[in-house]
Amino acid sequence: MNFYSILYGICLLLTGLSAGLFYSYQCSVTGGLGALPTREYLMAFQGINKAILNPVFFTSFIGSLLVLSLAVLLGWYNGINDLLPYLGAALIIYALGVFAVTASGNVPLNVALARLDIAHTNGAELGQFRRQFETRWNRLNLVRTIAAILAFGVLIIPCIKKLAVTK
Repeated sequence: MNFYSILYGICLLLTGLSAGLFYSYQCSVTGGLGALPTREYLMAFQGINKAILNPVFFTSFIGSLLVLSLAVLLGWYNGINDLLPYLGAALIIYALGVFAVTASGNVPLNVALARLDIAHTNGAELGQFRRQFETRWNRLNLVRTIAAILAFGVLIIPCIKKLAVTK
């Protein structure tokens, strides 16, 4: 096993972890939060947004982007053409569909939520905030969930091809 194979494995692992995180949000967290009354929904979402900002999350979320970029650059520089199309496609999908969507969509919504003083805001204003926040946040999460799964799926293709050849 060479360095590039290990790097590819790290790309698979980190991208898979990100895909799993967004998938679990899509399948359970947003639905569970959505069932809560407005004040509790917003308070719980604030808590989750604080809790997720940790080194473990950043390792997979930002690490995927960095390691995919490194693998593409090294593959291109060293002429490793067999994996480069998969890495390039995964990088583009992840960078645009996961990272950019999060940075330009989910993060600004999370910042607005963090600034909301739930304890001193009346119920009607909280309801209006929730309506503007929840639908948009959930749509953006669906986009990044699909993108993360696609990026991971693209990286799996060479593994499946290799298994098919060895049988």
